[in-house]
Amino acid sequence: MFTKEFKLAAVQRLERGSSIGEAARALEVNPNVLHRWRREIRQGPGNVFPGQGKQRWADGRIAELERKIGQQTLEIDFLKGSLQRIEQQRMLQALTGNPPSTRGSRKK
Repeated sequence: MFTKEFKLAAVQRLERGSSIGEAARALEVNPNVLHRWRREIRQGPGNVFPGQGKQRWADGRIAELERKIGQQTLEIDFLKGSLQRIEQQRMLQALTGNPPSTRGSRKK
């Protein structure tokens, strides 16, 4: 949500010398929005940003992204465990001198 305080801080950043592009990237805001906020403040500070602000991310989108992060965490943990088991098997085979098994290459 772009609160009044956020908007004021963004414009103050510009007033301290940050370029529009720099501030836009750092704040993840469209440069045109920063131009508009600065213009609104300059037009009259008495009634600047009277609304409640625009919600940046809908709650549903946040929940969706949190679920996706959880799923990816599970997948990463599974792959890390698999990789550890493979490495342990390789080390054990190297210590015992047994060649690694290759499942489809045996002659019958």
